[in-house]
Amino acid sequence: MTNKASLLRRAAAELIGTAGLLVVVIGSGIQAASLSRDTGVALVANSLATAIGLGLLITLFGPLSGAHLNPVVTLTAWWARRAGGEGLAAREAFAYAGAQTVGAVVGAVVAEMMFGRTPGTFSTQVRGGGHLLIGEIVATAGLVLVIQGLDRIGRPRLIPAAVASYIAAAIWFTSSSSFANPAGTVGRAFSDSFTGIAPQSLPGFVAAQLAGGVLGLALATFLYGRDRDRTASGQTDAPASMADMPRPSPGFEASV
Repeated sequence: MTNKASLLRRAAAELIGTAGLLVVVIGSGIQAASLSRDTGVALVANSLATAIGLGLLITLFGPLSGAHLNPVVTLTAWWARRAGGEGLAAREAFAYAGAQTVGAVVGAVVAEMMFGRTPGTFSTQVRGGGHLLIGEIVATAGLVLVIQGLDRIGRPRLIPAAVASYIAAAIWFTSSSSFANPAGTVGRAFSDSFTGIAPQSLPGFVAAQLAGGVLGLALATFLYGRDRDRTASGQTDAPASMADMPRPSPGFEASV
């Protein structure tokens, strides 16, 4: 079926979806830290909750807005259109990114209030060091490669489970715990909790995420070819109904 939702409704879906993602990420982090003093146990709980929540959000909002929930994913969709494939116009991409950022801040504030904490308190958890920035580049590049790779081989229906699984793994195998989402990173600055990030650490993380997005898109193009080339040659095994749906290119954090 063809998605005929207005840009306003799609942007609202991105706002609500990103807010929900931050509630899951921050809320599960606060809960896990309060129930266990073991950081490893807390991270297990947080990563599982994040993966499950992200998969559900992508499944729910994917048919409406594509469930990007992540400005990097939105930028790759905008670039895909510039390259001659399906994607977002500049105006749509701007609306998506703005909605995602607002939603991330709202989600962080809601999570803080839900646990009786003072909302709007900035995080004091400084995340500095080149090794963490490398971790963010790797995490974001992998996320974009998973999304673009599955989409270009005609397997978009696998994206919700694949992205959720990737984020759960990346939280563990990257030095930065895989934020991989500029909007989610900004939102986390409003939570002085287990999952937070100090405002002074934002520029480095966001820059690394953007660099990772470019790297992931370049890898996808090199490995699978340009989207328009695949479309022109008919190399897709997606059913006709899926071809008419908006590409469920999620994101977050997400990682998140």
